[in-house]
Amino acid sequence: MKIRCLAIDDEPLALKQIGTYIEKTPFLETVALCSNAFQALECVRDGKIDLLFVDINMPDLNGMDFVKSLEKKIPVIFTTAYSEYAIEGFQVDALDYLLKPISYVLFLKSANKAKAWFDLNNKPADVVQPTQDYLFVKAEHRLIRIHMADIKYIEGSNEYIVIHLIKDKPVTTLMRMKNIESELPENLFMRVHRSFIVNLSQVKIIERNRIIFDEKIYIPIGEQYKDNFQKFLDKTFYL
Repeated sequence: MKIRCLAIDDEPLALKQIGTYIEKTPFLETVALCSNAFQALECVRDGKIDLLFVDINMPDLNGMDFVKSLEKKIPVIFTTAYSEYAIEGFQVDALDYLLKPISYVLFLKSANKAKAWFDLNNKPADVVQPTQDYLFVKAEHRLIRIHMADIKYIEGSNEYIVIHLIKDKPVTTLMRMKNIESELPENLFMRVHRSFIVNLSQVKIIERNRIIFDEKIYIPIGEQYKDNFQKFLDKTFYL
């Protein structure tokens, strides 16, 4: 599914360039190219827009005020020749800020950033759990089935998670820890740290508030997770 884009720029050549870049990018689609913010407002009202490319320095209604005036927040990438707007751009949660002249390489980098944002926020079906035995995750443009019993632990890294398996190589996918945590059965998996979820059946050794999987893997038990993990120990281990 393509990301539907609207571009705004009062300079015809700059607007045409952004339109060409959008059409050149496989996961983007042009809905409208507008020469001023008022024309863009009508397009936003008339159809579904997923992403905005907005020039800031425009007459009458500038791009920053246009974005602030929208009733419904739409992800935006600002395009401008003036670097002094960068801080204000990020204050309105812009996905990115492109300084003119804009090469396709820089445009594609911003477009990929937008795609990552949409994958993370608009695709809850990235994890599918048909049974309690396995789940599907999206990795490397494919859906990969992972049996829950094969998971040793899960590690959070920024906006990604790494699923460490008992035998196979780790699987990395764009997802938040809280999302994968909600898909896992509570009787089999437990979050023990802000960055780690463990398969409880794989927990063999605990030492100094750390879970030791082997001589190279030490999982810390976070302060806020200690009580819950201790309850598991009290029920399971005889100390």
